[in-house]
Amino acid sequence: MLRASVAELFVGDVTSSARMDEIADVLAERGTPATILINNAGIGESGIPSEAVTDEKWLRMMDVNVNGVFWCSRSFGRHMIKVRRGSIVNLGSMSGTICNRPQPQTPYNVSKAAVHHMTRSMAAEWAEHGVRVNAVSPTYIETPMVRAVPENIDRIEAWLHDTPMGRMGQAFEVASAVLFLASDAASLMTGAVVPVDGGYTCW
Repeated sequence: MLRASVAELFVGDVTSSARMDEIADVLAERGTPATILINNAGIGESGIPSEAVTDEKWLRMMDVNVNGVFWCSRSFGRHMIKVRRGSIVNLGSMSGTICNRPQPQTPYNVSKAAVHHMTRSMAAEWAEHGVRVNAVSPTYIETPMVRAVPENIDRIEAWLHDTPMGRMGQAFEVASAVLFLASDAASLMTGAVVPVDGGYTCW
């Protein structure tokens, strides 16, 4: 007999640490603390040289891409530590390892580099508590949003030239890596930043 799965939606802003605490606490109080967390919320902006980046744009990027990952991980990680079981998967980027071209995007690159090192740092701290923390580091992914940016039309040729596999990624290819890291199939992996980049970071 198959048991039906039920999904429940909670709405919250990842830049609000109080709201992330609230959601994690509600689940734990029900006796069902979350033991898998995928930190996928993020924003991106490119094409602005560093000298033209405003304070507001810099702080917004860090607030969502860095603080948001930390608030969520801290909120849910506390409960994972209590039950001594959990898997956190962060969405990083190859931009946390390399500097993209031809578009300048220092704030985004820095935010993803922070996510990568946050992943390793938390993994080292929480391994003794049975909590694994890993990250996926994707290349350019072919989505409607990427295709909708006019400036990307000229950039794509350069991106493909720099990618050994000669193509952008698909969303399901990233999702497959996330699923693997979240599952028991990756039970010996923690602190890993897994490139899903078509070989981009090989060169």
